[in-house]
Amino acid sequence: MNTTAMSPLAVTPLGFGPDLKNATLDPLNETACENWKEIHHLVFHVANICFAVGLVIPTTLNLHMILLRGLLTIGCALFIIWATLYRCALDIMIWNFVFLVVNLLHFIYLVYKRRPIKIEKELSSLYKRMFEPLHVPPELFQRLTGQFCNIQTLKTGQAYAAEDKTSVDERLSILLKGKMKVSYRGHFLHNIYPCAFIDSPEFRSTQMNRGEKFQVTIIADDNCKFLCWSRERLTYFLESEPFLYEIFKYLIGKDITNKLYSLNDPTLNDKASKKIDRQPSLCSQLSVMQMRNSMASTSDSEDGLQMFLRGTSSASSLRNNQQEFYNAYGVSRLQHDVFC
Repeated sequence: MNTTAMSPLAVTPLGFGPDLKNATLDPLNETACENWKEIHHLVFHVANICFAVGLVIPTTLNLHMILLRGLLTIGCALFIIWATLYRCALDIMIWNFVFLVVNLLHFIYLVYKRRPIKIEKELSSLYKRMFEPLHVPPELFQRLTGQFCNIQTLKTGQAYAAEDKTSVDERLSILLKGKMKVSYRGHFLHNIYPCAFIDSPEFRSTQMNRGEKFQVTIIADDNCKFLCWSRERLTYFLESEPFLYEIFKYLIGKDITNKLYSLNDPTLNDKASKKIDRQPSLCSQLSVMQMRNSMASTSDSEDGLQMFLRGTSSASSLRNNQQEFYNAYGVSRLQHDVFC
Protein backbone atom coordinates (compact mmCIF):
# COMPACT_ATOMS: atom_id res chain seq x y z
CA MET A 1 0.00 0.00 0.00
CA ASN A 2 1.41 3.27 -1.01
CA THR A 3 1.39 5.29 2.17
CA THR A 4 3.08 8.27 0.65
CA ALA A 5 0.65 11.11 1.10
CA MET A 6 1.34 14.71 0.83
CA SER A 7 0.14 16.87 3.66
CA PRO A 8 -1.71 20.01 2.72
CA LEU A 9 0.72 21.97 4.87
CA ALA A 10 3.60 20.82 2.74
CA VAL A 11 2.07 22.06 -0.46
CA THR A 12 3.61 25.26 -1.60
CA PRO A 13 1.82 27.30 -4.20
CA LEU A 14 3.69 27.89 -7.36
CA GLY A 15 5.83 30.98 -7.20
CA PHE A 16 5.43 31.55 -3.45
CA GLY A 17 8.95 30.48 -2.58
CA PRO A 18 10.79 32.83 -4.92
CA ASP A 19 8.51 35.72 -3.98
CA LEU A 20 9.21 35.12 -0.28
CA LYS A 21 12.91 35.11 -0.95
CA ASN A 22 12.71 38.33 -2.85
CA ALA A 23 10.53 39.88 -0.13
CA THR A 24 13.10 39.09 2.53
CA LEU A 25 16.01 40.33 0.50
CA ASP A 26 14.54 43.67 -0.56
CA PRO A 27 14.74 45.27 2.92
CA LEU A 28 18.33 44.10 3.17
CA ASN A 29 19.13 45.85 -0.05
CA GLU A 30 17.46 49.03 1.19
CA THR A 31 19.51 49.11 4.44
CA ALA A 32 22.72 48.78 2.54
CA CYS A 33 22.42 52.49 1.51
CA GLU A 34 23.68 51.75 -1.99
CA ASN A 35 21.63 54.62 -3.37
CA TRP A 36 21.74 57.73 -1.20
CA LYS A 37 18.84 60.13 -1.40
CA GLU A 38 19.47 63.61 -2.63
CA ILE A 39 20.62 66.27 -0.13
CA HIS A 40 17.88 68.25 1.62
CA HIS A 41 17.23 71.88 0.93
CA LEU A 42 19.58 74.56 2.29
CA VAL A 43 16.94 75.68 4.81
CA PHE A 44 17.21 72.29 6.53
CA HIS A 45 20.97 72.66 6.99
CA VAL A 46 20.78 76.26 8.20
CA ALA A 47 18.29 75.15 10.86
CA ASN A 48 20.68 72.47 12.10
CA ILE A 49 23.56 74.96 12.09
CA CYS A 50 21.49 77.17 14.42
CA PHE A 51 20.98 74.23 16.77
CA ALA A 52 24.70 73.37 16.72
CA VAL A 53 25.83 76.94 17.40
CA GLY A 54 23.33 77.31 20.24
CA LEU A 55 24.53 74.13 21.93
CA VAL A 56 28.23 75.05 21.82
CA ILE A 57 27.83 78.53 23.37
CA PRO A 58 29.94 78.49 26.57
CA THR A 59 28.01 78.74 29.82
CA THR A 60 30.50 81.33 31.09
CA LEU A 61 29.04 83.86 28.65
CA ASN A 62 26.75 86.29 30.42
CA LEU A 63 23.93 86.01 27.86
CA HIS A 64 24.40 82.34 26.95
CA MET A 65 20.84 81.28 27.88
CA ILE A 66 19.27 84.11 25.89
CA LEU A 67 21.45 83.29 22.87
CA LEU A 68 20.69 79.57 23.19
CA ARG A 69 16.92 80.08 23.31
CA GLY A 70 17.10 82.60 20.46
CA LEU A 71 19.04 80.23 18.18
CA LEU A 72 16.73 77.32 19.03
CA THR A 73 13.74 79.50 18.16
CA ILE A 74 15.28 80.43 14.79
CA GLY A 75 16.15 76.79 14.09
CA CYS A 76 12.61 75.62 14.80
CA ALA A 77 11.18 78.35 12.55
CA LEU A 78 13.47 77.25 9.71
CA PHE A 79 12.44 73.61 10.22
CA ILE A 80 8.78 74.64 9.92
CA ILE A 81 9.55 76.43 6.64
CA TRP A 82 11.47 73.41 5.35
CA ALA A 83 8.79 70.90 6.37
CA THR A 84 6.00 73.04 4.89
CA LEU A 85 7.48 74.23 1.59
CA TYR A 86 10.02 71.58 0.64
CA ARG A 87 9.11 68.36 2.49
CA CYS A 88 5.33 68.57 2.85
CA ALA A 89 5.59 66.68 6.16
CA LEU A 90 2.77 67.61 8.51
CA ASP A 91 4.20 65.78 11.55
CA ILE A 92 7.59 67.50 11.30
CA MET A 93 5.87 70.87 11.01
CA ILE A 94 3.64 70.26 14.06
CA TRP A 95 6.47 69.08 16.33
CA ASN A 96 8.70 71.99 15.42
CA PHE A 97 5.84 74.41 15.95
CA VAL A 98 5.52 73.09 19.51
CA PHE A 99 9.28 73.49 20.05
CA LEU A 100 9.09 76.98 18.57
CA VAL A 101 6.42 78.09 21.04
CA VAL A 102 8.29 76.65 24.05
CA ASN A 103 11.62 78.25 23.15
CA LEU A 104 10.01 81.55 22.21
CA LEU A 105 8.31 81.80 25.61
CA HIS A 106 11.61 81.06 27.36
CA PHE A 107 13.36 83.66 25.23
CA ILE A 108 10.78 86.36 26.04
CA TYR A 109 10.98 85.57 29.76
CA LEU A 110 14.79 85.74 29.82
CA VAL A 111 14.80 89.04 27.93
CA TYR A 112 12.18 90.40 30.36
CA LYS A 113 14.37 89.48 33.33
CA ARG A 114 17.27 91.39 31.77
CA ARG A 115 15.26 94.55 31.33
CA PRO A 116 16.73 97.67 32.96
CA ILE A 117 15.24 98.29 36.39
CA LYS A 118 14.23 101.89 36.96
CA ILE A 119 15.04 103.04 40.48
CA GLU A 120 13.34 106.13 41.84
CA LYS A 121 15.42 109.27 41.61
CA GLU A 122 15.30 109.79 45.38
CA LEU A 123 16.71 106.30 45.97
CA SER A 124 19.28 106.12 43.17
CA SER A 125 22.09 107.69 45.22
CA LEU A 126 21.31 105.35 48.11
CA TYR A 127 21.52 102.32 45.83
CA LYS A 128 24.74 103.42 44.13
CA ARG A 129 26.50 104.25 47.38
CA MET A 130 25.37 101.44 49.70
CA PHE A 131 23.91 98.50 47.79
CA GLU A 132 25.42 98.47 44.30
CA PRO A 133 29.03 98.03 45.57
CA LEU A 134 27.82 94.90 47.39
CA HIS A 135 26.36 93.47 44.14
CA VAL A 136 22.73 93.74 45.19
CA PRO A 137 20.67 93.36 41.96
CA PRO A 138 18.46 96.34 41.11
CA GLU A 139 15.34 94.17 41.10
CA LEU A 140 16.09 92.96 44.64
CA PHE A 141 16.65 96.53 45.81
CA GLN A 142 13.38 97.52 44.16
CA ARG A 143 11.57 94.78 46.08
CA LEU A 144 13.23 95.92 49.29
CA THR A 145 12.15 99.55 48.88
CA GLY A 146 8.87 99.12 47.07
CA GLN A 147 6.63 96.98 49.25
CA PHE A 148 6.72 97.87 52.91
CA CYS A 149 8.52 101.19 53.27
CA ASN A 150 7.86 104.84 52.58
CA ILE A 151 9.71 108.13 52.33
CA GLN A 152 9.04 110.56 55.16
CA THR A 153 10.18 114.11 55.89
CA LEU A 154 11.10 116.15 58.95
CA LYS A 155 11.47 119.90 59.16
CA THR A 156 14.30 121.60 60.97
CA GLY A 157 13.95 121.14 64.72
CA GLN A 158 11.49 118.25 64.57
CA ALA A 159 12.40 115.11 66.49
CA TYR A 160 12.78 111.69 64.95
CA ALA A 161 13.04 110.12 68.40
CA ALA A 162 12.92 111.34 72.01
CA GLU A 163 14.82 109.56 74.74
CA ASP A 164 12.77 107.45 77.12
CA LYS A 165 9.63 108.13 75.06
CA THR A 166 9.88 106.78 71.51
CA SER A 167 9.71 103.02 71.04
CA VAL A 168 12.53 101.39 69.08
CA ASP A 169 10.39 98.47 67.87
CA GLU A 170 8.48 100.26 65.14
CA ARG A 171 10.86 101.24 62.35
CA LEU A 172 14.30 101.33 60.79
CA SER A 173 15.34 104.32 58.70
CA ILE A 174 18.08 105.56 56.39
CA LEU A 175 18.63 109.28 55.94
CA LEU A 176 18.34 110.38 52.31
CA LYS A 177 18.70 114.13 52.57
CA GLY A 178 19.65 116.64 55.26
CA LYS A 179 21.43 116.18 58.59
CA MET A 180 20.38 114.97 62.02
CA LYS A 181 22.07 115.35 65.38
CA VAL A 182 22.06 112.83 68.20
CA SER A 183 22.23 113.89 71.85
CA TYR A 184 22.02 112.19 75.22
CA ARG A 185 20.62 114.16 78.17
CA GLY A 186 21.64 117.35 76.45
CA HIS A 187 25.13 116.14 75.52
CA PHE A 188 25.83 116.20 71.79
CA LEU A 189 27.07 112.82 70.53
CA HIS A 190 27.35 112.83 66.74
CA ASN A 191 25.71 113.84 63.48
CA ILE A 192 23.91 111.63 60.98
CA TYR A 193 24.50 112.33 57.28
CA PRO A 194 22.77 111.07 54.10
CA CYS A 195 23.08 107.37 53.21
CA ALA A 196 23.48 106.41 56.87
CA PHE A 197 21.14 104.52 59.17
CA ILE A 198 19.38 106.70 61.72
CA ASP A 199 18.73 104.03 64.34
CA SER A 200 21.08 101.12 63.56
CA PRO A 201 22.27 100.65 67.20
CA GLU A 202 18.68 100.41 68.39
CA PHE A 203 17.86 97.95 65.62
CA ARG A 204 20.73 95.74 66.72
CA SER A 205 19.77 95.91 70.38
CA THR A 206 16.09 95.14 69.83
CA GLN A 207 16.95 91.88 68.11
CA MET A 208 17.57 90.63 71.64
CA ASN A 209 15.27 92.79 73.77
CA ARG A 210 11.82 94.02 72.82
CA GLY A 211 9.84 96.90 74.23
CA GLU A 212 12.76 99.29 74.73
CA LYS A 213 12.73 103.06 74.37
CA PHE A 214 15.23 105.29 72.65
CA GLN A 215 18.00 106.31 75.05
CA VAL A 216 18.96 109.25 72.82
CA THR A 217 17.22 112.18 71.19
CA ILE A 218 17.49 112.49 67.39
CA ILE A 219 16.53 115.87 65.94
CA ALA A 220 16.54 117.12 62.36
CA ASP A 221 19.25 119.75 61.99
CA ASP A 222 18.05 120.53 58.43
CA ASN A 223 14.99 119.73 56.39
CA CYS A 224 15.38 115.98 56.25
CA LYS A 225 14.04 113.19 54.10
CA PHE A 226 14.47 109.53 55.09
CA LEU A 227 13.47 106.06 53.97
CA CYS A 228 11.50 104.28 56.68
CA TRP A 229 10.78 100.54 56.93
CA SER A 230 8.30 98.81 59.17
CA ARG A 231 10.69 96.84 61.37
CA GLU A 232 8.46 93.79 61.72
CA ARG A 233 7.81 93.47 57.98
CA LEU A 234 11.44 94.17 57.15
CA THR A 235 12.59 91.42 59.50
CA TYR A 236 10.13 88.99 57.93
CA PHE A 237 11.31 89.92 54.43
CA LEU A 238 15.00 89.54 55.31
CA GLU A 239 14.34 86.07 56.71
CA SER A 240 13.13 85.03 53.25
CA GLU A 241 16.15 86.61 51.51
CA PRO A 242 19.35 85.18 53.06
CA PHE A 243 21.65 87.17 50.76
CA LEU A 244 20.00 90.47 51.60
CA TYR A 245 19.95 89.50 55.28
CA GLU A 246 23.75 89.21 55.26
CA ILE A 247 24.01 92.51 53.39
CA PHE A 248 21.96 94.24 56.09
CA LYS A 249 24.08 92.71 58.83
CA TYR A 250 27.19 94.10 57.16
CA LEU A 251 25.70 97.55 56.49
CA ILE A 252 24.37 97.93 60.02
CA GLY A 253 27.67 96.79 61.52
CA LYS A 254 29.55 99.21 59.29
CA ASP A 255 27.16 102.03 60.24
CA ILE A 256 27.72 101.36 63.94
CA THR A 257 31.47 101.53 63.34
CA ASN A 258 31.09 104.87 61.56
CA LYS A 259 29.15 106.23 64.51
CA LEU A 260 31.96 105.14 66.81
CA TYR A 261 34.36 107.25 64.77
CA SER A 262 31.93 110.16 65.03
CA LEU A 263 31.98 109.82 68.83
CA ASN A 264 35.75 110.22 68.88
CA ASP A 265 35.49 113.25 66.57
CA PRO A 266 32.07 114.94 66.86
CA THR A 267 33.11 117.49 64.21
CA LEU A 268 33.49 114.76 61.59
CA ASN A 269 31.72 115.94 58.44
CA ASP A 270 30.25 114.02 55.54
CA LYS A 271 33.38 114.14 53.38
CA ALA A 272 35.55 112.90 56.21
CA SER A 273 33.09 110.14 57.05
CA LYS A 274 33.48 108.75 53.53
CA LYS A 275 37.16 108.13 54.26
CA ILE A 276 36.35 105.81 57.13
CA ASP A 277 36.26 102.82 54.80
CA ARG A 278 39.97 103.31 54.07
CA GLN A 279 41.08 103.82 57.68
CA PRO A 280 41.80 101.25 60.43
CA SER A 281 38.58 100.19 62.11
CA LEU A 282 37.36 100.67 65.67
CA CYS A 283 35.14 97.59 65.48
CA SER A 284 36.67 96.36 68.72
CA GLN A 285 35.36 99.45 70.55
CA LEU A 286 32.38 99.49 72.94
CA SER A 287 29.07 99.40 71.12
CA VAL A 288 27.24 102.63 70.48
CA MET A 289 24.20 101.22 72.18
CA GLN A 290 26.17 100.48 75.33
CA MET A 291 27.56 104.00 75.22
CA ARG A 292 24.10 105.47 74.74
CA ASN A 293 22.59 103.48 77.57
CA SER A 294 25.41 103.80 80.10
CA MET A 295 26.75 107.32 79.61
CA ALA A 296 24.59 108.71 82.38
CA SER A 297 25.78 106.09 84.86
CA THR A 298 29.36 107.04 84.04
CA SER A 299 28.78 110.68 84.89
CA ASP A 300 26.09 113.27 84.48
CA SER A 301 28.60 116.05 84.20
CA GLU A 302 30.52 117.37 81.22
CA ASP A 303 33.74 116.08 82.79
CA GLY A 304 32.32 112.58 82.95
CA LEU A 305 31.34 112.75 79.27
CA GLN A 306 34.87 113.78 78.27
CA MET A 307 36.38 111.03 80.41
CA PHE A 308 34.14 108.50 78.70
CA LEU A 309 35.12 109.68 75.22
CA ARG A 310 38.80 109.68 76.09
CA GLY A 311 38.51 106.22 77.59
CA THR A 312 36.85 104.75 74.51
CA SER A 313 39.56 106.15 72.24
CA SER A 314 42.47 104.52 74.06
CA ALA A 315 44.08 101.49 72.46
CA SER A 316 44.13 99.47 75.66
CA SER A 317 40.41 99.98 76.14
CA LEU A 318 39.79 98.89 72.57
CA ARG A 319 41.64 95.63 73.07
CA ASN A 320 39.99 94.89 76.40
CA ASN A 321 36.48 95.48 75.05
CA GLN A 322 36.80 93.63 71.73
CA GLN A 323 34.96 90.53 72.89
CA GLU A 324 32.32 92.65 74.61
CA PHE A 325 31.58 94.43 71.32
CA TYR A 326 31.12 91.13 69.49
CA ASN A 327 28.84 89.79 72.20
CA ALA A 328 26.75 92.98 72.34
CA TYR A 329 26.09 93.20 68.63
CA GLY A 330 26.82 89.75 67.26
CA VAL A 331 29.14 91.16 64.59
CA SER A 332 29.96 88.40 62.15
CA ARG A 333 33.48 87.36 61.28
CA LEU A 334 32.88 88.66 57.76
CA GLN A 335 32.17 92.12 59.11
CA HIS A 336 35.28 91.94 61.27
CA ASP A 337 37.44 91.01 58.28
CA VAL A 338 35.94 93.73 56.10
CA PHE A 339 36.24 96.76 58.35
CA CYS A 340 38.95 95.66 60.78
